[in-house]
Amino acid sequence: MTTGEGAVTAEVGRLPEPLASRVASWLAADPDPGDRAELAGLVAAGDVRALTERFVGPLAFGTAGLRGPLRAGPAGMNTAVVRRTTAGLGSWLQRRVTGPPVVVIGYDARRRSDHFALDAARVLAGQGARALLLPGPTPTPVLAFAVRHLSAVAGIMITASHNPASDNGYKVYLGGPVGEAGRGAQLVAPADTEIEDEIAAVGPAAAIPLADGWTRLDASIVTAYVEGAVRAVDTAPPVDGPPLRIAYTPLHGVGADVLEAVFTRAGLPVPVTVVDQREPDPDFPTAPFPNPEEPGVLDAVLALGERVGADLVLANDPDADRCAAAVGGRVLTGDEIGLLLADHVLRARPGPVATTVVSSSALVELARDHGVPCTRTLTGFKWIMRADPGLVFGYEEALGYAVAPDLVRDKDGITAALALARAAQREKRAGRTLLDVLDDLHRRIGVFATGQVSVRLDDLAAVAAAMRRLRTSPPDRVAGRPVTAVRDLLTGAVDGPDGLAGLPPADVLLLELDGGARVVARPSGTEPKLKIYLQAVTDRETVAAIGPAAARRHARTELDALRDGAAALMGVPGPAGCP
Repeated sequence: MTTGEGAVTAEVGRLPEPLASRVASWLAADPDPGDRAELAGLVAAGDVRALTERFVGPLAFGTAGLRGPLRAGPAGMNTAVVRRTTAGLGSWLQRRVTGPPVVVIGYDARRRSDHFALDAARVLAGQGARALLLPGPTPTPVLAFAVRHLSAVAGIMITASHNPASDNGYKVYLGGPVGEAGRGAQLVAPADTEIEDEIAAVGPAAAIPLADGWTRLDASIVTAYVEGAVRAVDTAPPVDGPPLRIAYTPLHGVGADVLEAVFTRAGLPVPVTVVDQREPDPDFPTAPFPNPEEPGVLDAVLALGERVGADLVLANDPDADRCAAAVGGRVLTGDEIGLLLADHVLRARPGPVATTVVSSSALVELARDHGVPCTRTLTGFKWIMRADPGLVFGYEEALGYAVAPDLVRDKDGITAALALARAAQREKRAGRTLLDVLDDLHRRIGVFATGQVSVRLDDLAAVAAAMRRLRTSPPDRVAGRPVTAVRDLLTGAVDGPDGLAGLPPADVLLLELDGGARVVARPSGTEPKLKIYLQAVTDRETVAAIGPAAARRHARTELDALRDGAAALMGVPGPAGCP
């Protein structure tokens, strides 16, 4: 033991138990000098609060894998956590496959993503697995594609998607014999808890064997994705017509090169891109919270679209698994994009579709209009991808879309962008825009306006208490509308005509209101928040009587009333609770 290490040990001893023991054990086993120095500095400062945050517990697999701040300790993303997680995953795979497991690993351009991916490859190689590392920072959909394309039994993606620059994450995909119904989708229960048990059984991180017997893939894997994306989406591409003008931003992420390659391969003009946001930058200097849903994040690309007279404005989040869009200066909601994409896909490939319990019911109505089944699942693409073996389209309201589920068993912002471009191109040839298509759809199925109230509470216990109150004393009315049904997914959903059936238990409560309106409450998976999803409906008869534009205004007025009613139900002011 060095003099410095001895001093840190002495200072750790002054921390309260059991924190002191946890910190001492972690410091002794942490293989990363920078992470050890971070903890040693907090110990020297006696910062019990910061240390407690880092040792509150291990990161757990949530809706989209592990995700957390870049910081030392079990509650952060760091070298020790990545190595332990990979060792646990590798052990779980080896118990279930014959021969060396094949695992493909991808990463984005966030801080430490490349180092974490390399660590994962070295751990797997040390276990005797075949670890295949993508050639460089790559969109998440390319990794999800590679799992199936390379017949891998698993995939690892190092990304925090649209989270702030301070975060990173670790997604796991299961393919081949361990993927079951997902066939290359993200893992679900019971695999997630089984892998967590394996991680807990891993010894000290510094003692995990590492090896250099991994393989760096070449650019041909990206080319294969590009070619597959165009084949999957362009079932009948137009051969003539006026050129389409598109403005685009990858929000400092990794989407630009691949999206441009896809558009070029499809014979479309390369979008005009926001110059200051084109290249990957882990600091996200012009978009500190690089989520396309956040207010102001799309301002630069909207301004570019106006300058160039764009027919369509597109944005990917930093790992390019989500896609935002605007037409004529109007930013479309996730549900509106989902409806447009579903219509585009079902015109060419009628088949089963799926969405989530918190997304609009419009897809249920559109599927009924097309005579195809629609399934509603729990939140997350890991569930959407398991909705139906013949799935042709799936989406969730948070800008996630699968227009080519046989290519990528996850949301894919690049194929979604291509499909939107093709739909916009089709309409431009007819002298129309995608807003005209929305008008047509609203005439066919009615207007479904959706929104959300996010209520931040003191802690997770307060969120649980709020859900208990809603369950034990659900309201009779919300915003003057009678509650016609209460459906508690914690005890299982009953069969019904709306595609909601056979779901695993989940902490979600649905209040169905008169006239097709709806209030859905669920806790956030990562923060002490209660999320309430709202829907107001203007039926097709009213749309026929007053027209689509007036019907949308009517639905938004109803939605505002629901928003105020839901906020009052939770005891918070309406405007403060609404993003």
